[in-house]
Parts: sequence; C-alpha cells; structure tokens
Amino acid sequence: MTTKHNRHAFSESLDSWLHSKQPKTIAGLIDVAGEKSFALVFLVLMAIPAFPIPTGGITHLFELMVMLLALEMIAGRRTIWLPKKWLKRGLGKTIEKRGLPYLIKKVRWLEKHSRPRMTSLLEDRNYLRIAGLTILLFAIGAFVSPPFSGLDTIHSMGAVGVALGLILGDGLIVFIGTVIGLIGIGVELFFAASIISAFRHFF
Repeated sequence: MTTKHNRHAFSESLDSWLHSKQPKTIAGLIDVAGEKSFALVFLVLMAIPAFPIPTGGITHLFELMVMLLALEMIAGRRTIWLPKKWLKRGLGKTIEKRGLPYLIKKVRWLEKHSRPRMTSLLEDRNYLRIAGLTILLFAIGAFVSPPFSGLDTIHSMGAVGVALGLILGDGLIVFIGTVIGLIGIGVELFFAASIISAFRHFF
C-alpha cells in the first residue's frame, strides 16, 4: 500500500529535479519517476496541453510520445522505450519555468487531500493495460481535436487525472479522470457528427 511518505516523496522528487542542474529532458524525467515512470511521463506530457500557457506547437509531439508509451503499457512493458532523439528532447523553457511549477503545486494539494483507494487494483498488470488503453484514447482525442476548440484540453485533463490517480494510488482520481476524458470524446464525436451533417445538408 502507498504510504503517506511515499505519496509526498513524488512531488518532492519532481521539485528537486526541477531545481537541479540536470537537463530537463524526457530522459531526465524518466530517471526521476522510477517504478512510476509511465504514469509520471503521461502526467507531465499530457498536462502540457491542459495548461493555459503557450507551448509553441510542441504538444502534438508530446501526444505522439504518449501514444507510443501507452501502446507499450498495453503490451505489458515495465520500462519505457523511446527513440534516443525523443529522450534527449528538452521540455522547453516555458514548460520548465511555468508549467512544471504549476503542476507541482497542484500535485502537492492533491497529495494532501487524496488517500489510497483500490490500490491493489491499480497495481494489477491487467488493469494497467486497461489504463494504458484509456490514456491512448485520450491522447488520440487530444491529437485530432479541432484547433482552438478546447477539446484537447478536456482529453488532456482526463489523461492527467488517470496518471495522477495511478501515481497516488487513488482509484477515485482515476475514475474522475476517466469520466472527464470520456466526456471529451463524447463532445468531440458530437462535434464531428454535426460537421458531417452540415456538410451533407449544403452539398
């Protein structure tokens, strides 16, 4: 079972890494995560499109990374594999100076208010495959969302919730994240159906 100390060690480790002199790359992020590497990388990369900050179009690359990692998680891998070029990719100054501090602040709040729920289920290998599939769907939804529609934010928030729940061992947070992401998918499907209907009406 996840202890209170371990739960708080997550945000502390992330904060220490952020303020260290180590390069802020995907590889560095993986080193910080340890056994929670998949969940932490999902959290950080999907939190970026969920942030109300300019990202310079890097979010699509990060969403592609998340899709690949989700497939690895579905396949049952325990360790992350990414192309070396992606591993050396920096997170960017805006994300480093604004995005990560904001994320750490929110995680610390959740660490204080969440508690372990359904921990044994969340650590089950078969469930982790389902969680990987969930993250994959949300990442695809964010990737194909129409520009300026805000739908990518909903999908990203869902993925962030699932990842946070896995890290903190809190099934309620996983459930909330899943619901948010599914709402995003539902809205996106409705949006697509409306466009197709309008197109058929005029043509």
